[in-house]
Amino acid sequence: MSTPGSPKMWGGRFERSTDASFYEFERSWSFDRRLLPQEFALDRAWTRAIAAAGVLTGEEGEQIVAALDDLERRVESDRAWLDASKAEDVHHFVESALIDKLGPVGAKLHTARSRNEMVATEFRMYVKEAVRGMRGALASLLRAIARQADSNFGVPMPGNTHMQHAQPLLVSHWLHAHGEAFLRDAGRVSAAAASADACPLGSGALAGCALSIDREALARDLAFSRPTANSLDSVSDRDFALEYLFSLVTVAMHLSRLAEDMVVFSSPEFGFIELPDEYSTGSSLMPQKKNPDAWELIRGKTGRIYGALTAVLTTLKGLPSSYQRDLQEDKEPLFAAHDQTLAMTQIAAATLSATKFREERLRESSEDPALVATEVAHYLVGRGIPFREAHEIVGRILRETEQQGKSIREIPIEQLTKFSPAFDADVASALTLESALARHATVGGTAPSSVRAALDDFKSRIAKLEDNP
Repeated sequence: MSTPGSPKMWGGRFERSTDASFYEFERSWSFDRRLLPQEFALDRAWTRAIAAAGVLTGEEGEQIVAALDDLERRVESDRAWLDASKAEDVHHFVESALIDKLGPVGAKLHTARSRNEMVATEFRMYVKEAVRGMRGALASLLRAIARQADSNFGVPMPGNTHMQHAQPLLVSHWLHAHGEAFLRDAGRVSAAAASADACPLGSGALAGCALSIDREALARDLAFSRPTANSLDSVSDRDFALEYLFSLVTVAMHLSRLAEDMVVFSSPEFGFIELPDEYSTGSSLMPQKKNPDAWELIRGKTGRIYGALTAVLTTLKGLPSSYQRDLQEDKEPLFAAHDQTLAMTQIAAATLSATKFREERLRESSEDPALVATEVAHYLVGRGIPFREAHEIVGRILRETEQQGKSIREIPIEQLTKFSPAFDADVASALTLESALARHATVGGTAPSSVRAALDDFKSRIAKLEDNP
């Protein structure tokens, strides 16, 4: 069942050929061909390592490296060649093509190595590269958040808890809140790359390499900071994949929360934002509709990312020590989760950048008198009333205003003093939106001065992220 003219990588012990249906069932070429760049890099590094160990002559090593370079160029230009291949996996594809090209010299490349260590090494290399792409996408999203926060600085909005009006905020404060979550995600993504930054190559199938291979040099050659410490652990460790998947899960979760806010804010009942035409769709029946499909799809696709983490955790949970074929099932979920999360992040950045915040509607909604109720309680505290008593007083005032169909701003001072003699004419200043915002001037608060300082720090941390891809 192997590629014509190319030997199997393991067939000598068998009398009968592999069942055709089982061969198709166990092949991983359809998805692990994604690891071809890592495969070629690993093969070149291994060629140099076994040449240094005396397995290859200098001329043979040069022949193999040159042939690998030629094959990689063909891979980049000849998609049909890849599609037509009947290789078992990415390792079989390259080794078979190398043997077809060089004959016995090509067959020397696999000396003293195992696919177990190869796939573990290449998977780590892939995750490190994938992290660079995700960090870049997160940086773009963070920049979009920062730009919108600057453009809408000073615009108020009602802050909610339990989806009920609570206290006023600045739109910039709300945007920055989402930005902090994505900055944490960037840190988690980077931590996954650090976890992957150890080279298993030279571990053999499980017991280590029988040749005098310089694993430190191998690690450096493949841009790893260090070799792995234990050959048995090296071939089966997929913690780095779980850590990357978990970082993608948190990115997706935070994207979904942002999406939920944007879907709600775009509804007529809120009307806080205007959806961009470029990232919205209409209805096949109702001509008036503009639907927040970009955000809804981001919210919906999050389940896929959760599923990928669960799938790999389930694969790993019952495995004994060393490599098991079950580990073939680790890559498809991670590849899919990476692709989806990367796309979700890119679309979120583009959609947010094109979104218009409706300042007039936001200001109108922020003038809800209920939003300043807490500030009235704080006013009374400033006049010497214990907070619990102040809380009770304001609650009674609000109950009466509701019964009268008035707002707290419409109650004359004479009536307020019936609830507490601590009220004075200056209470009116506590009832303004501007006063309510300005009062929260602590670090991390929603006062304009605090938000400006927070945004300056936020943008400096984005710049550091971009400076260290």
